[in-house]
Order: sequence, then C-alpha cells, then structure tokens
Amino acid sequence: MSFKDKVVIVTGSGSGMGAATALLFAEEGAHVVIVDFSEERANNTAEECKKHGNKVLVIVADVSKKEDDARIINNAIDEFGRIDVLVNNAGTGKVGRIMDGTIIETFDEVMNTNLRSVVVLTSLAAPHLAKTKGCVVNTSSIFSTALRHGTIFPSYCASKAGVDTFTRVAALELASSGVRVNAVNPGPVYTNLLIHNGLPGTWEEYAQFTALKKGSDPKEVGNLILYLASDKAKSITGVCYEIDNGMNLV
Repeated sequence: MSFKDKVVIVTGSGSGMGAATALLFAEEGAHVVIVDFSEERANNTAEECKKHGNKVLVIVADVSKKEDDARIINNAIDEFGRIDVLVNNAGTGKVGRIMDGTIIETFDEVMNTNLRSVVVLTSLAAPHLAKTKGCVVNTSSIFSTALRHGTIFPSYCASKAGVDTFTRVAALELASSGVRVNAVNPGPVYTNLLIHNGLPGTWEEYAQFTALKKGSDPKEVGNLILYLASDKAKSITGVCYEIDNGMNLV
C-alpha cells in the first residue's frame, strides 16, 4: 500500500490511534500533516515520522474551532500544494447523563470536536481532494451503535452516530467528484483517551464487553485506515467498518 509522495492530514495525531496512523502513512512514503492541540505530543509523532525520510508538517490546532480547521487546510496546501487523504481522527469523550442534566454540560464540547470538526474539515478539504481523487477516512466508534455500553456518555454516542451518517451522506455527494469517504468504528483500543478525558474504568474492563475479551492495539486501527485510503479499497465508499473484537455481538 504505497503512499509515496501523497499528502496525508491526520488530526489528533499526537497520540493513540492518530499517532499510529500517521507513522504508518510515513512508513509507506507519505508526507504527513500532524495535527494536535498538544505541541509536545505533535512534535513527538513528527520526529518518529521523519525517521522515514518524509516531509512532515506540524500544526497545533483545536479542531473544534472553525478558524483552526481553515488554518489546517490552508497550511497544508501552502506547504505541499495538494491533499490526498484526510483522516478525521481527533475526538473527545465526556461523562454526562440525561436525568441529572450533566449531558448539557458536555454536549457542545463533544459535538464540536467529534462531529462538527469532521463536517468542517471535510467541507474545506473536498475541493482539494477532488483534484487528486483523494479520500476521507473518519474515526467513528462502535459506541455509535453499541448503545447498551454507552449510557454514561450519551453525547459521545450521539456524536459518533452523526459521524456514521455524515460519512454515508458525504460519500454519496462526493462520489461524482471521485472522492471516497469511509469510517472506522473501533471498540476498546489501548490509548490514553480514558485518562485524558477523566472517563471511568479501564480498557481491560471494557474489553470484557467484547466477544474476544480483548482490546485492540492502535496500530490495528491504523492499518485499517491505511487500507481504506489505499487503491486496494478503490471500490469502497460510504462504509463504516467495525473493528471492535466483536463488541457489537454481545
């Protein structure tokens, strides 16, 4: 799956699935745009990518802000003159329940980061992707459908359900421009998401809700993202791929 000299934007690539994905693209010859709100983490990922001899652009940004989203796309075009792949990976999760009203406290933040940024960045990148016949891969979640496991963070579940629907609608609209749009829907993945967002439990505990009784390594999800972005998946669009160790079966 060579991506030699392709330009790939990966949001939330300072750690976890985003970092693993960026590194895999770099290993396959891509020039990677690292986007994260943490400059330190973004630079750490960039240094790993540079070991493969590719050009790397670091952009410190908050994807929940439209002006930052515009800067991401503009800076990528200024630096490389093209965009071949957009990976909308940045996300957040917050506890918030309906009955006690705490969902109201978390709803806007989660929606702006997880869903609105996907819509805005895809819209801004689409004209450039049409020129390269590129593609978009969105990071959704199994919690878009496995709702029985997500009642403590309904805003997150709703945002990821929105990502699924937007993925299909965008794929339908952009098909005439030769742009494919897909999503990956991970279950438990061993990242720092729980710690960063103050979420309860451990990934080992969430893994017990899967059929295989295990979580995934971030690189596993990254490999699926690379596949969907590659020519090997040139007939695939509008699909939300579950990579959940069978969580949606139990």
